[in-house]
Amino acid sequence: MNLLKSIDFRPKLFSSLRGYNRETLIRDIIAGIIVGIVAIPLAIAFGIASGVGPTEGLVTAIIAGLIISALGGSKVQIGGPTGAFIVIIYGIVQEFGLGGLAIATIMAGVILVLMGVFKLGTIIKFMPYPIIVGFTGGIAITIFSTQMNDLFGMGIESVPANFIDKWICYFNNVGNINWVSLAVGVASILIIVFMPRISKRLPGSLIAIIVMTGVCALLKHYNVADVETIGDRYQLPSGLPQFRLPALAEGESLFSTMQALLPVAFTIAMLGAIESLLSAMVADGVIGDRHNSNTELIGQGLANIVVPFFGGIPATGAIARTMANINNGGRTPIAGIVHTVVLLLVLLLLGGVVEMIPMPCLAGVLIIVSYNMSGWRTIRSMCRQSRSDIAVLFTTLLLTVIFDLTIAIEVGLVMAIVLFMRRIMESTNISVLRDEIEVHHDGERSDERITIPQNVEVYEIDGPFFFGIATRFEELTRMRTPMPIRIVRMRKVSFIDSTGIHNLEIFIEAALGEGQTVILSGVNPQVFSALRRARIVEMVGEENVLDHIDKALARAAELAAKLEQ
Repeated sequence: MNLLKSIDFRPKLFSSLRGYNRETLIRDIIAGIIVGIVAIPLAIAFGIASGVGPTEGLVTAIIAGLIISALGGSKVQIGGPTGAFIVIIYGIVQEFGLGGLAIATIMAGVILVLMGVFKLGTIIKFMPYPIIVGFTGGIAITIFSTQMNDLFGMGIESVPANFIDKWICYFNNVGNINWVSLAVGVASILIIVFMPRISKRLPGSLIAIIVMTGVCALLKHYNVADVETIGDRYQLPSGLPQFRLPALAEGESLFSTMQALLPVAFTIAMLGAIESLLSAMVADGVIGDRHNSNTELIGQGLANIVVPFFGGIPATGAIARTMANINNGGRTPIAGIVHTVVLLLVLLLLGGVVEMIPMPCLAGVLIIVSYNMSGWRTIRSMCRQSRSDIAVLFTTLLLTVIFDLTIAIEVGLVMAIVLFMRRIMESTNISVLRDEIEVHHDGERSDERITIPQNVEVYEIDGPFFFGIATRFEELTRMRTPMPIRIVRMRKVSFIDSTGIHNLEIFIEAALGEGQTVILSGVNPQVFSALRRARIVEMVGEENVLDHIDKALARAAELAAKLEQ
Protein backbone atom coordinates (compact mmCIF):
# COMPACT_ATOMS: atom_id res chain seq x y z
CA MET A 1 0.00 0.00 0.00
CA ASN A 2 2.88 2.36 0.86
CA LEU A 3 4.46 1.55 -2.51
CA LEU A 4 1.31 2.60 -4.35
CA LYS A 5 1.19 5.86 -2.39
CA SER A 6 4.80 6.61 -3.28
CA ILE A 7 4.18 6.25 -7.05
CA ASP A 8 4.16 9.66 -8.72
CA PHE A 9 1.13 9.08 -10.98
CA ARG A 10 -1.13 12.13 -11.29
CA PRO A 11 -2.60 12.41 -14.81
CA LYS A 12 -3.07 16.00 -15.93
CA LEU A 13 -6.55 15.21 -17.27
CA PHE A 14 -8.08 15.14 -13.79
CA SER A 15 -6.44 18.35 -12.54
CA SER A 16 -7.27 20.10 -15.85
CA LEU A 17 -11.00 19.43 -15.42
CA ARG A 18 -11.13 21.55 -12.27
CA GLY A 19 -12.67 24.87 -13.32
CA TYR A 20 -13.14 23.61 -16.88
CA ASN A 21 -15.57 25.84 -18.81
CA ARG A 22 -17.40 26.09 -22.12
CA GLU A 23 -14.83 28.45 -23.66
CA THR A 24 -11.96 26.06 -22.94
CA LEU A 25 -14.01 23.15 -24.30
CA ILE A 26 -14.62 24.96 -27.61
CA ARG A 27 -10.93 25.79 -27.97
CA ASP A 28 -9.94 22.19 -27.18
CA ILE A 29 -12.42 20.79 -29.70
CA ILE A 30 -11.18 23.12 -32.47
CA ALA A 31 -7.53 22.30 -31.66
CA GLY A 32 -8.29 18.57 -31.48
CA ILE A 33 -9.98 18.59 -34.90
CA ILE A 34 -7.08 20.46 -36.52
CA VAL A 35 -4.44 18.23 -34.89
CA GLY A 36 -6.42 15.15 -35.94
CA ILE A 37 -6.34 16.39 -39.54
CA VAL A 38 -2.58 17.08 -39.26
CA ALA A 39 -2.01 13.60 -37.81
CA ILE A 40 -3.80 11.71 -40.61
CA PRO A 41 -1.01 11.80 -43.23
CA LEU A 42 1.73 11.42 -40.63
CA ALA A 43 0.15 8.36 -38.99
CA ILE A 44 -0.37 6.72 -42.38
CA ALA A 45 3.12 7.60 -43.62
CA PHE A 46 4.88 6.45 -40.45
CA GLY A 47 2.98 3.16 -40.49
CA ILE A 48 3.94 2.43 -44.09
CA ALA A 49 7.58 3.54 -43.68
CA SER A 50 7.91 1.29 -40.62
CA GLY A 51 7.15 -1.75 -42.77
CA VAL A 52 3.70 -2.45 -41.32
CA GLY A 53 0.88 -0.51 -43.00
CA PRO A 54 -1.41 2.53 -42.88
CA THR A 55 -3.93 0.83 -40.59
CA GLU A 56 -1.26 0.14 -37.95
CA GLY A 57 -0.21 3.79 -38.05
CA LEU A 58 -3.78 5.05 -37.62
CA VAL A 59 -4.58 2.50 -34.89
CA THR A 60 -1.47 3.58 -32.98
CA ALA A 61 -2.39 7.25 -33.26
CA ILE A 62 -5.93 6.48 -32.03
CA ILE A 63 -5.30 4.11 -29.11
CA ALA A 64 -1.89 5.34 -27.94
CA GLY A 65 -2.93 8.96 -28.49
CA LEU A 66 -6.02 8.44 -26.32
CA ILE A 67 -4.09 6.79 -23.46
CA ILE A 68 -1.25 9.33 -23.54
CA SER A 69 -3.72 12.24 -23.40
CA ALA A 70 -5.88 10.65 -20.70
CA LEU A 71 -3.12 9.28 -18.44
CA GLY A 72 -0.05 11.38 -19.29
CA GLY A 73 1.67 14.07 -17.26
CA SER A 74 1.35 16.91 -19.79
CA LYS A 75 -1.73 18.99 -20.52
CA VAL A 76 -1.07 19.36 -24.23
CA GLN A 77 1.06 16.37 -25.27
CA ILE A 78 -0.15 14.61 -28.43
CA GLY A 79 1.00 11.01 -28.70
CA GLY A 80 1.27 8.63 -31.60
CA PRO A 81 3.74 7.06 -34.04
CA THR A 82 6.79 9.21 -34.84
CA GLY A 83 9.60 9.19 -37.35
CA ALA A 84 12.18 8.33 -34.70
CA PHE A 85 10.83 4.78 -34.43
CA ILE A 86 10.75 4.00 -38.15
CA VAL A 87 14.28 2.60 -38.30
CA ILE A 88 13.87 0.38 -35.23
CA ILE A 89 10.41 -0.91 -36.20
CA TYR A 90 11.49 -1.72 -39.74
CA GLY A 91 14.45 -3.76 -38.47
CA ILE A 92 12.33 -5.67 -35.93
CA VAL A 93 9.65 -6.51 -38.52
CA GLN A 94 12.31 -7.76 -40.96
CA GLU A 95 13.92 -10.04 -38.36
CA PHE A 96 11.14 -11.02 -35.96
CA GLY A 97 7.90 -10.27 -37.81
CA LEU A 98 4.83 -8.45 -36.49
CA GLY A 99 4.63 -10.75 -33.45
CA GLY A 100 8.18 -9.82 -32.46
CA LEU A 101 7.35 -6.12 -32.89
CA ALA A 102 4.32 -6.49 -30.60
CA ILE A 103 6.40 -8.21 -27.90
CA ALA A 104 9.19 -5.61 -28.15
CA THR A 105 6.63 -2.79 -27.85
CA ILE A 106 5.01 -4.36 -24.77
CA MET A 107 8.44 -4.85 -23.17
CA ALA A 108 9.32 -1.22 -23.92
CA GLY A 109 6.02 -0.16 -22.35
CA VAL A 110 6.83 -2.11 -19.17
CA ILE A 111 10.28 -0.48 -19.03
CA LEU A 112 8.71 2.98 -19.40
CA VAL A 113 6.21 2.26 -16.61
CA LEU A 114 9.04 1.09 -14.33
CA MET A 115 11.01 4.24 -15.15
CA GLY A 116 8.04 6.31 -14.04
CA VAL A 117 7.36 4.19 -10.94
CA PHE A 118 10.98 4.52 -9.80
CA LYS A 119 10.92 8.27 -10.57
CA LEU A 120 13.55 8.27 -13.29
CA GLY A 121 11.77 10.98 -15.26
CA THR A 122 14.29 13.67 -14.36
CA ILE A 123 17.31 11.42 -14.97
CA ILE A 124 16.28 10.74 -18.57
CA LYS A 125 16.75 14.45 -19.28
CA PHE A 126 20.49 14.07 -18.64
CA MET A 127 21.09 12.21 -21.93
CA PRO A 128 24.08 14.03 -23.53
CA TYR A 129 22.89 16.49 -26.15
CA PRO A 130 25.42 15.41 -28.85
CA ILE A 131 23.95 11.89 -28.69
CA ILE A 132 20.39 13.20 -29.11
CA VAL A 133 21.44 15.36 -32.07
CA GLY A 134 23.48 12.50 -33.54
CA PHE A 135 20.84 9.79 -33.46
CA THR A 136 18.10 12.22 -34.55
CA GLY A 137 20.20 13.26 -37.56
CA GLY A 138 21.00 9.60 -38.30
CA ILE A 139 17.31 8.66 -38.16
CA ALA A 140 16.50 11.54 -40.52
CA ILE A 141 19.05 10.31 -43.08
CA THR A 142 17.73 6.75 -42.78
CA ILE A 143 14.09 7.85 -43.24
CA PHE A 144 15.11 9.86 -46.31
CA SER A 145 16.90 6.85 -47.79
CA THR A 146 13.87 4.58 -47.31
CA GLN A 147 11.66 6.82 -49.47
CA MET A 148 13.63 6.71 -52.72
CA ASN A 149 11.83 3.62 -54.05
CA ASP A 150 8.39 5.22 -53.70
CA LEU A 151 9.51 8.73 -54.69
CA PHE A 152 11.05 7.55 -57.97
CA GLY A 153 8.46 4.82 -58.54
CA MET A 154 11.16 2.19 -59.13
CA GLY A 155 8.86 -0.67 -58.16
CA ILE A 156 11.51 -2.56 -56.16
CA GLU A 157 9.62 -5.28 -54.28
CA SER A 158 12.26 -5.98 -51.63
CA VAL A 159 14.51 -3.09 -50.66
CA PRO A 160 17.56 -4.12 -48.56
CA ALA A 161 17.48 -2.98 -44.94
CA ASN A 162 21.18 -2.08 -44.82
CA PHE A 163 21.88 1.57 -45.70
CA ILE A 164 24.76 0.92 -48.11
CA ASP A 165 23.05 -2.06 -49.80
CA LYS A 166 19.88 0.04 -50.10
CA TRP A 167 21.66 2.74 -52.12
CA ILE A 168 23.46 0.18 -54.27
CA CYS A 169 20.03 -1.31 -55.04
CA TYR A 170 18.69 2.15 -55.95
CA PHE A 171 21.56 2.86 -58.36
CA ASN A 172 21.08 -0.55 -59.97
CA ASN A 173 17.43 0.34 -60.65
CA VAL A 174 17.91 3.87 -61.98
CA GLY A 175 16.58 2.71 -65.36
CA ASN A 176 13.21 1.84 -63.76
CA ILE A 177 12.34 5.39 -62.68
CA ASN A 178 8.67 6.29 -63.17
CA TRP A 179 8.79 9.97 -64.12
CA VAL A 180 5.13 10.55 -63.31
CA SER A 181 5.65 9.17 -59.78
CA LEU A 182 8.68 11.42 -59.40
CA ALA A 183 6.65 14.43 -60.54
CA VAL A 184 3.91 13.60 -58.00
CA GLY A 185 6.49 13.29 -55.22
CA VAL A 186 8.29 16.53 -56.13
CA ALA A 187 4.97 18.40 -56.44
CA SER A 188 3.97 17.13 -52.98
CA ILE A 189 7.24 18.41 -51.51
CA LEU A 190 6.78 21.82 -53.14
CA ILE A 191 3.20 22.12 -51.83
CA ILE A 192 4.35 21.31 -48.27
CA VAL A 193 7.27 23.77 -48.49
CA PHE A 194 5.27 26.70 -49.91
CA MET A 195 1.94 26.12 -48.12
CA PRO A 196 2.94 28.12 -44.99
CA ARG A 197 3.33 31.21 -47.21
CA ILE A 198 -0.33 30.90 -48.16
CA SER A 199 -1.76 29.77 -44.81
CA LYS A 200 0.03 28.72 -41.65
CA ARG A 201 -3.09 27.08 -40.24
CA LEU A 202 -3.64 24.64 -43.11
CA PRO A 203 -1.24 21.65 -42.83
CA GLY A 204 0.83 21.43 -46.00
CA SER A 205 1.07 17.64 -45.85
CA LEU A 206 -2.72 17.28 -45.83
CA ILE A 207 -3.15 19.75 -48.71
CA ALA A 208 -0.48 17.89 -50.69
CA ILE A 209 -2.28 14.58 -50.13
CA ILE A 210 -5.68 16.02 -51.14
CA VAL A 211 -4.33 17.69 -54.29
CA MET A 212 -2.11 14.81 -55.42
CA THR A 213 -4.78 12.18 -54.69
CA GLY A 214 -7.17 14.14 -56.91
CA VAL A 215 -4.55 14.55 -59.67
CA CYS A 216 -3.62 10.85 -59.63
CA ALA A 217 -7.29 9.83 -59.66
CA LEU A 218 -7.81 11.97 -62.78
CA LEU A 219 -4.68 10.57 -64.46
CA LYS A 220 -5.89 7.05 -63.80
CA HIS A 221 -9.46 7.81 -64.92
CA TYR A 222 -8.29 9.14 -68.29
CA ASN A 223 -5.65 6.35 -68.67
CA VAL A 224 -2.82 8.89 -68.77
CA ALA A 225 -0.76 7.25 -66.01
CA ASP A 226 -1.23 4.82 -63.15
CA VAL A 227 0.64 5.87 -60.00
CA GLU A 228 0.84 3.30 -57.19
CA THR A 229 -1.51 4.07 -54.28
CA ILE A 230 -1.94 2.80 -50.73
CA GLY A 231 -4.82 0.59 -51.93
CA ASP A 232 -2.52 -1.10 -54.47
CA ARG A 233 -0.21 -2.23 -51.68
CA TYR A 234 -2.40 -2.47 -48.56
CA GLN A 235 -5.95 -3.38 -47.68
CA LEU A 236 -7.57 -1.20 -45.02
CA PRO A 237 -10.01 -3.04 -42.75
CA SER A 238 -13.49 -1.79 -41.96
CA GLY A 239 -14.77 -1.50 -38.41
CA LEU A 240 -13.11 -0.94 -35.04
CA PRO A 241 -9.59 -2.29 -34.31
CA GLN A 242 -9.82 -5.91 -33.11
CA PHE A 243 -8.08 -7.25 -30.01
CA ARG A 244 -5.50 -9.93 -30.83
CA LEU A 245 -2.66 -11.67 -29.06
CA PRO A 246 0.88 -11.35 -30.50
CA ALA A 247 1.81 -14.36 -32.63
CA LEU A 248 5.29 -15.83 -32.25
CA ALA A 249 7.32 -17.15 -35.16
CA GLU A 250 7.11 -20.91 -35.63
CA GLY A 251 9.49 -22.78 -33.34
CA GLU A 252 10.24 -19.72 -31.17
CA SER A 253 9.49 -19.63 -27.44
CA LEU A 254 8.27 -16.50 -25.69
CA PHE A 255 11.32 -16.40 -23.40
CA SER A 256 13.89 -16.72 -26.21
CA THR A 257 12.08 -14.07 -28.24
CA MET A 258 11.98 -11.69 -25.26
CA GLN A 259 15.66 -12.33 -24.60
CA ALA A 260 16.57 -11.51 -28.20
CA LEU A 261 14.34 -8.40 -28.23
CA LEU A 262 15.42 -6.93 -24.88
CA PRO A 263 18.13 -4.62 -26.33
CA VAL A 264 15.77 -3.12 -28.94
CA ALA A 265 12.94 -2.89 -26.38
CA PHE A 266 15.27 -0.89 -24.14
CA THR A 267 16.18 1.35 -27.08
CA ILE A 268 12.49 1.92 -27.89
CA ALA A 269 11.83 2.79 -24.23
CA MET A 270 14.78 5.18 -23.98
CA LEU A 271 13.97 6.84 -27.30
CA GLY A 272 10.30 7.15 -26.36
CA ALA A 273 11.17 8.61 -22.97
CA ILE A 274 13.63 11.14 -24.41
CA GLU A 275 11.34 12.25 -27.23
CA SER A 276 8.21 12.55 -25.07
CA LEU A 277 9.94 14.43 -22.23
CA LEU A 278 11.70 16.80 -24.62
CA SER A 279 8.35 17.47 -26.30
CA ALA A 280 6.70 18.07 -22.91
CA MET A 281 9.51 20.45 -21.87
CA VAL A 282 9.14 22.50 -25.06
CA ALA A 283 5.36 22.61 -24.53
CA ASP A 284 5.84 23.79 -20.93
CA GLY A 285 7.87 26.75 -22.15
CA VAL A 286 5.10 27.80 -24.53
CA ILE A 287 2.04 27.42 -22.27
CA GLY A 288 3.74 28.32 -18.99
CA ASP A 289 2.95 25.01 -17.32
CA ARG A 290 5.02 22.24 -15.76
CA HIS A 291 4.55 18.63 -16.77
CA ASN A 292 4.96 15.65 -14.44
CA SER A 293 7.75 13.62 -16.05
CA ASN A 294 7.13 10.43 -14.01
CA THR A 295 3.40 10.44 -14.80
CA GLU A 296 4.25 11.09 -18.45
CA LEU A 297 6.52 8.03 -18.53
CA ILE A 298 3.85 5.85 -16.92
CA GLY A 299 1.24 7.11 -19.40
CA GLN A 300 3.59 6.47 -22.33
CA GLY A 301 4.36 3.01 -20.97
CA LEU A 302 0.70 2.06 -20.56
CA ALA A 303 0.01 3.22 -24.13
CA ASN A 304 2.80 1.01 -25.47
CA ILE A 305 1.61 -1.96 -23.43
CA VAL A 306 -1.96 -1.71 -24.75
CA VAL A 307 -1.52 -0.70 -28.40
CA PRO A 308 0.22 -3.92 -29.63
CA PHE A 309 -2.87 -5.95 -28.70
CA PHE A 310 -4.73 -4.00 -31.41
CA GLY A 311 -2.00 -4.26 -34.02
CA GLY A 312 -0.32 -0.94 -33.23
CA ILE A 313 3.34 0.07 -33.18
CA PRO A 314 5.50 1.98 -30.65
CA ALA A 315 4.27 5.46 -29.80
CA THR A 316 5.57 8.52 -27.99
CA GLY A 317 4.95 12.23 -27.65
CA ALA A 318 5.13 13.97 -31.03
CA ILE A 319 6.54 17.49 -30.79
CA ALA A 320 5.17 18.70 -34.16
CA ARG A 321 1.61 17.61 -33.34
CA THR A 322 1.96 18.89 -29.78
CA MET A 323 2.98 22.33 -31.07
CA ALA A 324 0.11 22.28 -33.59
CA ASN A 325 -2.22 21.58 -30.66
CA ILE A 326 -0.85 24.52 -28.66
CA ASN A 327 -0.84 26.93 -31.62
CA ASN A 328 -4.51 26.16 -32.32
CA GLY A 329 -5.68 26.79 -28.74
CA GLY A 330 -5.46 23.37 -27.08
CA ARG A 331 -4.81 23.72 -23.37
CA THR A 332 -6.04 20.47 -21.76
CA PRO A 333 -5.88 16.74 -22.57
CA ILE A 334 -9.43 17.00 -23.96
CA ALA A 335 -7.88 18.34 -27.20
CA GLY A 336 -5.74 15.21 -27.48
CA ILE A 337 -8.79 12.99 -26.91
CA VAL A 338 -10.74 14.88 -29.62
CA HIS A 339 -7.83 14.34 -32.04
CA THR A 340 -8.12 10.56 -31.55
CA VAL A 341 -11.87 10.71 -32.26
CA VAL A 342 -11.12 12.47 -35.57
CA LEU A 343 -8.63 9.74 -36.51
CA LEU A 344 -11.12 7.02 -35.56
CA LEU A 345 -13.75 8.56 -37.83
CA VAL A 346 -11.21 8.64 -40.68
CA LEU A 347 -10.42 4.94 -40.14
CA LEU A 348 -14.10 3.96 -40.01
CA LEU A 349 -15.61 6.24 -42.65
CA LEU A 350 -12.87 7.30 -45.07
CA GLY A 351 -10.99 4.04 -45.67
CA GLY A 352 -11.82 4.16 -49.38
CA VAL A 353 -10.37 7.66 -49.68
CA VAL A 354 -7.22 6.71 -47.79
CA GLU A 355 -6.64 3.82 -50.22
CA MET A 356 -6.47 6.34 -53.10
CA ILE A 357 -3.51 8.27 -51.62
CA PRO A 358 -0.48 7.93 -53.98
CA MET A 359 2.68 6.39 -52.51
CA PRO A 360 5.02 9.07 -54.01
CA CYS A 361 2.99 11.71 -52.17
CA LEU A 362 3.57 9.95 -48.83
CA ALA A 363 7.25 9.67 -49.75
CA GLY A 364 7.28 13.45 -50.21
CA VAL A 365 5.65 13.92 -46.78
CA LEU A 366 8.31 11.73 -45.13
CA ILE A 367 11.16 13.48 -46.95
CA ILE A 368 9.98 16.77 -45.42
CA VAL A 369 9.68 15.04 -42.04
CA SER A 370 13.27 13.77 -42.37
CA TYR A 371 14.50 17.25 -43.33
CA ASN A 372 12.82 18.79 -40.29
CA MET A 373 14.24 16.05 -38.08
CA SER A 374 17.80 16.36 -39.41
CA GLY A 375 18.70 19.37 -37.28
CA TRP A 376 21.44 20.33 -39.74
CA ARG A 377 21.61 23.86 -38.35
CA THR A 378 22.22 22.47 -34.87
CA ILE A 379 24.88 20.10 -36.22
CA ARG A 380 26.57 23.00 -38.02
CA SER A 381 26.66 25.11 -34.84
CA MET A 382 27.92 22.17 -32.73
CA CYS A 383 30.86 21.74 -35.12
CA ARG A 384 32.27 24.92 -33.55
CA GLN A 385 32.28 23.32 -30.07
CA SER A 386 34.71 20.90 -28.39
CA ARG A 387 36.23 18.03 -30.35
CA SER A 388 34.86 15.47 -27.91
CA ASP A 389 31.27 16.64 -28.51
CA ILE A 390 31.83 16.57 -32.28
CA ALA A 391 33.27 13.04 -32.03
CA VAL A 392 30.27 11.79 -30.02
CA LEU A 393 27.79 13.49 -32.38
CA PHE A 394 29.20 12.11 -35.64
CA THR A 395 29.95 8.67 -34.21
CA THR A 396 26.34 8.36 -33.06
CA LEU A 397 25.05 9.69 -36.39
CA LEU A 398 27.17 7.33 -38.53
CA LEU A 399 26.43 4.27 -36.39
CA THR A 400 22.70 5.04 -36.56
CA VAL A 401 22.86 5.22 -40.35
CA ILE A 402 25.23 2.32 -41.07
CA PHE A 403 24.27 -0.09 -38.26
CA ASP A 404 21.30 0.61 -36.00
CA LEU A 405 20.08 2.90 -33.25
CA THR A 406 20.74 0.41 -30.43
CA ILE A 407 24.46 0.22 -31.22
CA ALA A 408 24.62 3.97 -31.83
CA ILE A 409 23.16 4.91 -28.44
CA GLU A 410 25.29 2.33 -26.58
CA VAL A 411 28.55 3.41 -28.23
CA GLY A 412 27.61 7.10 -28.04
CA LEU A 413 26.90 6.86 -24.31
CA VAL A 414 30.16 5.00 -23.63
CA MET A 415 32.11 7.58 -25.65
CA ALA A 416 30.39 10.48 -23.88
CA ILE A 417 31.12 8.98 -20.46
CA VAL A 418 34.77 8.20 -21.30
CA LEU A 419 35.37 11.68 -22.71
CA PHE A 420 33.62 13.26 -19.72
CA MET A 421 35.86 11.26 -17.37
CA ARG A 422 38.91 12.41 -19.30
CA ARG A 423 37.82 16.02 -18.88
CA ILE A 424 37.40 15.56 -15.14
CA MET A 425 40.78 13.80 -14.94
CA GLU A 426 42.40 16.69 -16.78
CA SER A 427 40.76 19.19 -14.43
CA THR A 428 41.81 17.29 -11.27
CA ASN A 429 45.34 18.02 -10.10
CA ILE A 430 47.41 16.26 -7.41
CA SER A 431 50.53 17.95 -6.03
CA VAL A 432 53.07 17.14 -3.30
CA LEU A 433 54.29 20.12 -1.22
CA ARG A 434 57.09 20.18 1.39
CA ASP A 435 58.14 23.80 1.92
CA GLU A 436 55.13 26.05 1.56
CA ILE A 437 51.58 26.14 0.24
CA GLU A 438 50.36 28.86 -2.09
CA VAL A 439 46.96 30.15 -0.98
CA HIS A 440 44.27 30.93 -3.58
CA HIS A 441 42.01 33.26 -1.54
CA ASP A 442 39.24 30.72 -1.14
CA GLY A 443 38.30 31.61 2.39
CA GLU A 444 40.78 29.40 4.26
CA ARG A 445 43.37 32.12 4.83
CA SER A 446 44.04 35.68 3.84
CA ASP A 447 47.86 35.59 3.53
CA GLU A 448 49.62 34.49 0.34
CA ARG A 449 51.67 31.48 1.49
CA ILE A 450 51.64 28.95 4.33
CA THR A 451 54.92 27.53 5.66
CA ILE A 452 54.98 23.75 6.07
CA PRO A 453 56.82 22.50 9.22
CA GLN A 454 59.84 20.20 8.89
CA ASN A 455 59.18 16.45 8.57
CA VAL A 456 55.74 17.25 7.10
CA GLU A 457 54.53 16.93 3.50
CA VAL A 458 51.17 17.89 2.00
CA TYR A 459 49.36 15.97 -0.75
CA GLU A 460 46.86 18.38 -2.27
CA ILE A 461 44.00 16.87 -4.31
CA ASP A 462 42.36 19.56 -6.42
CA GLY A 463 39.13 18.01 -7.80
CA PRO A 464 36.93 14.90 -7.46
CA PHE A 465 38.74 11.82 -6.11
CA PHE A 466 37.33 9.00 -8.23
CA PHE A 467 38.57 5.91 -10.07
CA GLY A 468 39.98 7.96 -12.94
CA ILE A 469 42.35 9.89 -10.64
CA ALA A 470 42.93 7.39 -7.82
CA THR A 471 45.68 5.51 -9.68
CA ARG A 472 47.56 8.77 -10.26
CA PHE A 473 47.42 9.49 -6.52
CA GLU A 474 48.77 6.01 -5.74
CA GLU A 475 51.65 6.38 -8.23
CA LEU A 476 52.55 9.83 -6.88
CA THR A 477 52.71 8.64 -3.26
CA ARG A 478 55.10 5.84 -4.22
CA MET A 479 57.50 8.03 -6.22
CA ARG A 480 58.88 9.99 -3.25
CA THR A 481 60.64 9.19 0.01
CA PRO A 482 57.86 9.82 2.53
CA MET A 483 58.00 12.23 5.44
CA PRO A 484 57.00 11.06 8.95
CA ILE A 485 53.85 13.20 8.87
CA ARG A 486 51.68 13.29 5.74
CA ILE A 487 48.76 15.66 5.25
CA VAL A 488 46.17 14.87 2.57
CA ARG A 489 44.50 18.18 1.77
CA MET A 490 40.99 17.48 0.42
CA ARG A 491 39.37 20.92 0.49
CA LYS A 492 38.43 20.69 -3.22
CA VAL A 493 37.40 17.04 -3.23
CA SER A 494 33.68 17.42 -3.97
CA PHE A 495 33.08 13.66 -3.92
CA ILE A 496 34.98 10.40 -3.49
CA ASP A 497 34.02 7.02 -4.95
CA SER A 498 34.83 3.49 -3.80
CA THR A 499 38.07 3.34 -5.84
CA GLY A 500 39.26 6.61 -4.31
CA ILE A 501 38.41 5.29 -0.83
CA HIS A 502 40.25 2.04 -1.58
CA ASN A 503 43.40 3.84 -2.76
CA LEU A 504 43.29 6.18 0.23
CA GLU A 505 42.94 3.17 2.50
CA ILE A 506 46.01 1.50 0.91
CA PHE A 507 47.96 4.76 1.30
CA ILE A 508 47.01 5.07 4.99
CA GLU A 509 47.76 1.42 5.75
CA ALA A 510 51.20 1.70 4.15
CA ALA A 511 51.93 4.93 6.04
CA LEU A 512 50.82 3.53 9.38
CA GLY A 513 52.86 0.40 8.71
CA GLU A 514 55.97 2.59 8.34
CA GLY A 515 55.17 4.41 11.59
CA GLN A 516 54.00 7.55 9.83
CA THR A 517 51.00 9.73 10.71
CA VAL A 518 48.32 10.68 8.19
CA ILE A 519 46.22 13.83 8.66
CA LEU A 520 43.19 14.59 6.50
CA SER A 521 42.51 18.30 5.97
CA GLY A 522 39.53 20.26 4.62
CA VAL A 523 37.19 17.27 4.39
CA ASN A 524 33.66 18.40 3.49
CA PRO A 525 30.67 16.81 5.29
CA GLN A 526 29.68 14.59 2.36
CA VAL A 527 33.18 13.17 1.92
CA PHE A 528 33.61 12.89 5.70
CA SER A 529 30.45 10.78 5.87
CA ALA A 530 31.77 8.45 3.15
CA LEU A 531 35.14 8.15 4.92
CA ARG A 532 33.46 7.38 8.25
CA ARG A 533 31.35 4.62 6.67
CA ALA A 534 34.51 3.14 5.14
CA ARG A 535 36.26 3.28 8.58
CA ILE A 536 38.95 5.61 7.20
CA VAL A 537 38.28 8.09 10.02
CA GLU A 538 38.79 5.29 12.52
CA MET A 539 42.09 4.30 10.85
CA VAL A 540 43.70 7.75 11.08
CA GLY A 541 41.95 8.76 14.29
CA GLU A 542 39.21 11.37 14.50
CA GLU A 543 41.70 13.87 15.97
CA ASN A 544 43.58 13.69 12.64
CA VAL A 545 40.59 14.61 10.48
CA LEU A 546 40.38 18.42 10.45
CA ASP A 547 38.34 20.98 8.53
CA HIS A 548 41.07 23.63 8.00
CA ILE A 549 44.65 23.57 6.77
CA ASP A 550 45.66 25.78 9.73
CA LYS A 551 44.39 23.15 12.16
CA ALA A 552 46.03 20.35 10.15
CA LEU A 553 49.41 22.16 10.13
CA ALA A 554 49.11 22.94 13.84
CA ARG A 555 48.43 19.27 14.51
CA ALA A 556 51.36 18.29 12.26
CA ALA A 557 53.68 20.76 14.04
CA GLU A 558 52.64 19.30 17.38
CA LEU A 559 53.42 15.74 16.21
CA ALA A 560 56.68 16.85 14.55
CA ALA A 561 57.83 18.47 17.82
CA LYS A 562 57.27 15.18 19.64
CA LEU A 563 59.37 13.37 17.03
CA GLU A 564 62.30 15.76 17.63
CA GLN A 565 62.27 15.21 21.40
